[in-house]
Amino acid sequence: MKSNRIFNFNPGPAALPVAVLEEIQQNFLDFKGSGMSITEISHRSQQFEDVINDAMARTMRLLNLDDRFDVLFLQGGASMQFAMIPMNFLAGDRTADYIDTGTWSAKAIKEARIQGKNIKVVASSEDKNYAYIPRNIKFNQDAVFVHLTSNNTIKGTAWSQFPDTNGIPIVSDMSSDIMSKPIDTGKFGLIYAGAQKNVGPAGVCLVVVRRDMLDRIPETVPTMLRYNTYATKNSLYNTPPCFAIYTVHLVLKWLEETVGGLDEMAKLNHKKASLLYDFMDTGGFYRPTAEADSRSLMNITFRLPTAELEQKFVQEALKNGLGGLKGHRSVGGCRASIYNAVTLEAVEALLDFMKNFENKNG
Repeated sequence: MKSNRIFNFNPGPAALPVAVLEEIQQNFLDFKGSGMSITEISHRSQQFEDVINDAMARTMRLLNLDDRFDVLFLQGGASMQFAMIPMNFLAGDRTADYIDTGTWSAKAIKEARIQGKNIKVVASSEDKNYAYIPRNIKFNQDAVFVHLTSNNTIKGTAWSQFPDTNGIPIVSDMSSDIMSKPIDTGKFGLIYAGAQKNVGPAGVCLVVVRRDMLDRIPETVPTMLRYNTYATKNSLYNTPPCFAIYTVHLVLKWLEETVGGLDEMAKLNHKKASLLYDFMDTGGFYRPTAEADSRSLMNITFRLPTAELEQKFVQEALKNGLGGLKGHRSVGGCRASIYNAVTLEAVEALLDFMKNFENKNG
């Protein structure tokens, strides 16, 4: 049967590895001989516990985490974490430093302020429309954590190196670049990632938390909004998003066993991004919106000479089997999200289309 699949450059929900989709399809009606779908089995069953435990173990291995960390699976997406983080860690007069690099970090700042928490925005790139990552930041030594967004999907910027915080634990939204490359997890107190960009479907948020951070949570935080509720119950306090966790488990398996780990994934991601950036830098028809030393390897944001050409570019790309290239509605332009599951073949097909489009319209 002929496939109608296109090359998917959507920013999230985003592309999943075809091998993972095929495995889901093959086992969807009968999961491991149970006679039931993965969407039907009990979350209290040994079969599902094996799934969630394997997903946790693979996360630990891929991120090279030691036994100071817990891996959690929560609902509410990264947006829920914007509220949970200050709620759990900023009781009383505790303070935290936040870095503003665009839409998602601004939302995190807003949620902390809604609660009346004592936070300080120590750096921002708003002065240049968030086209760069701030450098040489001075942190407050009384801060209990530093919050940052590692990759900015809308503006197409990313931290190539995380800042030196003088030992203050970093809390990071890694929704759009988690598992795309190795990181030094020793710098982090908490990492969170909505799965729907790089490790799974919508519906689950992956959280990695350092256990000593859990000791800071006040008893007044509601049960379902406390990290230690999930840490002590293996993320099974209530019914979790079983299918989403199952898919994350398969994606992590693909990363480990097919790709060969995060070092190999990083090499491929760098190659994909370089193809697009190098082409745009040598021309002029396509203009990357992020400053060169702050560019994302996951979300390639760019403009064409006119808004009319951008609209035409997106429409004709889709007709040629290249989907999801429209920029975020808040900024316009174009965006190619080239997450882990977006193949080199897909990026090469996009590059060929971009060259042909420029030849016809430049």
